[in-house]
Amino acid sequence: MISTRTPVLAAADLDRLTAALDLIGGHDTHSALAAAVPSLDADQRAAVTRHATLDHVALLIFPETLAGLADELSARGIEVGTMTPSVVVRERLSSRYSVPVADLQVGILRAPVTDRNGWPCELEIFVLVTPPSLAHIAEDERRHQRENHVGLAVRRPDPVLLRGLRTMIAGVMRPDGGGYNGYENSSVLYFRDAHRADPAFRRLELVATGRFPQLQALHQRESCAGTELLRLLTGAWATQAIATAAELRLLDHLASLGDLPSLAAATGTEPRSLARLLRYLTSLGVVHTAGDHHSLTDLGELLRSDLTGSMRPLALMYGGPFYRSFAELTESVRSGEESYAKAFGAHHFAHMATDPALAELFHGSMAASNAMFTGVTKVVDFSRARTVVDVAGGNGELLSRVLHANRDLHGVLLDLPNALAAAEPRLADLAERVSLVPGDFTRSVPADGDVYLLSRVLHDWDDDQCRTILATCARDMPAHAELLVIERLLPEAGDTDSLAIPWDIHMLCNTGGRERSESHYRSLLAEAGFELVETHALPLDAHVMRARLL
Repeated sequence: MISTRTPVLAAADLDRLTAALDLIGGHDTHSALAAAVPSLDADQRAAVTRHATLDHVALLIFPETLAGLADELSARGIEVGTMTPSVVVRERLSSRYSVPVADLQVGILRAPVTDRNGWPCELEIFVLVTPPSLAHIAEDERRHQRENHVGLAVRRPDPVLLRGLRTMIAGVMRPDGGGYNGYENSSVLYFRDAHRADPAFRRLELVATGRFPQLQALHQRESCAGTELLRLLTGAWATQAIATAAELRLLDHLASLGDLPSLAAATGTEPRSLARLLRYLTSLGVVHTAGDHHSLTDLGELLRSDLTGSMRPLALMYGGPFYRSFAELTESVRSGEESYAKAFGAHHFAHMATDPALAELFHGSMAASNAMFTGVTKVVDFSRARTVVDVAGGNGELLSRVLHANRDLHGVLLDLPNALAAAEPRLADLAERVSLVPGDFTRSVPADGDVYLLSRVLHDWDDDQCRTILATCARDMPAHAELLVIERLLPEAGDTDSLAIPWDIHMLCNTGGRERSESHYRSLLAEAGFELVETHALPLDAHVMRARLL
């Protein structure tokens, strides 16, 4: 007899069930993880799969009634067990569509299946009973498939292991909610990548037996895109808080004082206002607070003015002149021209040349990033060179490091007179091996060097000016000489975790220059007659590119 029973499920849901079964049958833990999180490298995926296995593939379906649902699924070869209440998905749907939780009947059905290697898995079916009044939810969820996901079960979970797995995945996928299901004593953490080409792998779930309230709270907080955006929007406040601490020399006083009254007296501040600043600096990781006592963290130590390599001048520059120029970023984006000149009436090099105190602060801020130079003498062999020419070398920090590491070298520092005046005391202990040469490096460079240094110079200029600088070097350098270019490099593609990206906007605002990728520099060098031989990474996301004349 042919059944005349009206189907419980829409054809669209039946097709999605079939697709979910095919997905499980076509994958195992390794391949599912590679498809869901391709940004993890092979070692990271191996680390995850040591602690988690493919557990299920899930989707949300929308029958108008539960009557006959199990039979209809069975007819499709999907044998489900007893339905259990859904807590997490029910709350997500309630929040997403502003429907009271009490008006949503959501359950979970599970059907045993196997992956492509025959290992047991489950098809996890979330069921939203969908009367006509909720049809709009079904239509929207089928279109966007927000609750579809691939689930990994964490074996032997503990807070440390689960936090580590969460951190690794959250580095490449956005946290997307989760929760605790008391009916099953399980915690779930969802992650989402809205840009994945295959919608079947846009969401990943970590499921772990037990309850982990602190980790869940962190995950929920980071799942709110608005929270993350507010953190970004308050970045300027963090800059000003650190700059204020630097201006007050608060970090210097924290090296010996810890109580609020003493700190307020030493800094000349109102105690209650200072307490609020200290609380913010604590949240930023610059200050450590325990009860009523305050002390420096490792980050805070970097801002002490009495330490070699202090980053205090950098904080004052970023919270002062550069902060003002960034207020004109919109105009820079519209015009393509630097905003520093709009804020101060002159290009920043010209402006600083007329203000000795500001020029000194700028040179100090440049020195604050000199940690990038620590790797140069380790990756570059200077043993066959006799003379090193530092072109536009500022206060001579890089040249000093090279000469101290190579006792037989002679150094030449080429720069404008005001820069040489700042460099002279820095190079005093090397005076017998250093020549200070005033000059305009865009017009000529000394012709007797074996190695030429261009450190953080090219990024100050547009491509045309870079061509002029490199062509000048190529014309005046001896045929055997090498050129070392030290810059931050923009990622070639995909990767966004590089200091070069925000620094590129900084250069747009403050010099009219730009950061570039390695391939961009390779092209500029080739146009000037250089071959880029090799590139080495340095601290602070810098790189040294070694080039030679063709």
